Parts: sequence; structure tokens; C-alpha cells
Amino acid sequence: MSEQQKAPSFEQALEELESLVNELEHGELPLEKSLEKFEKAIQLARTSQQQLQQAEQKVTTLMAAQESSADNDDGDVM
Repeated sequence: MSEQQKAPSFEQALEELESLVNELEHGELPLEKSLEKFEKAIQLARTSQQQLQQAEQKVTTLMAAQESSADNDDGDVM
């Protein structure tokens, strides 16, 4: 994907992916069109997977920071 094209949001990608899968499952498309849609579906799936991995990493980082902060607060005397 070029830098000028912005990746779709996770929700947009998922919606488009579902649409492509439905079209492909019906089997009414010519072979060339099916291949184009399949290629687009693979691209969307990869993009979505990357977005999920980034979100998971962010959650892990935030949880670790929260646990570290909670551990430091436990030693404080009020």
C-alpha cells in the first residue's frame, strides 16, 4: 500500500473482507474477477492482522505500565 493511500480502519477492512468473501462464495464471478477479489481479500486480511497485533502490543504495554505503577504505589506509606 502506498504512503498516499491510508489503510482502512479495522472495522472498514473487516466489512469489506466480509463482502468480498460473500461475493466469492456465490461463485458467479469470472475467474479473473475472482482472483482480483481474492487478492484484495488477502491484502485486507493481512492489514487487519497487523492492526490486531499492534493493538495487542499496545494493550500489553499499557497493562505492564499499570502493573508497574501499582507495584510502586503499594510501597508508599500514607
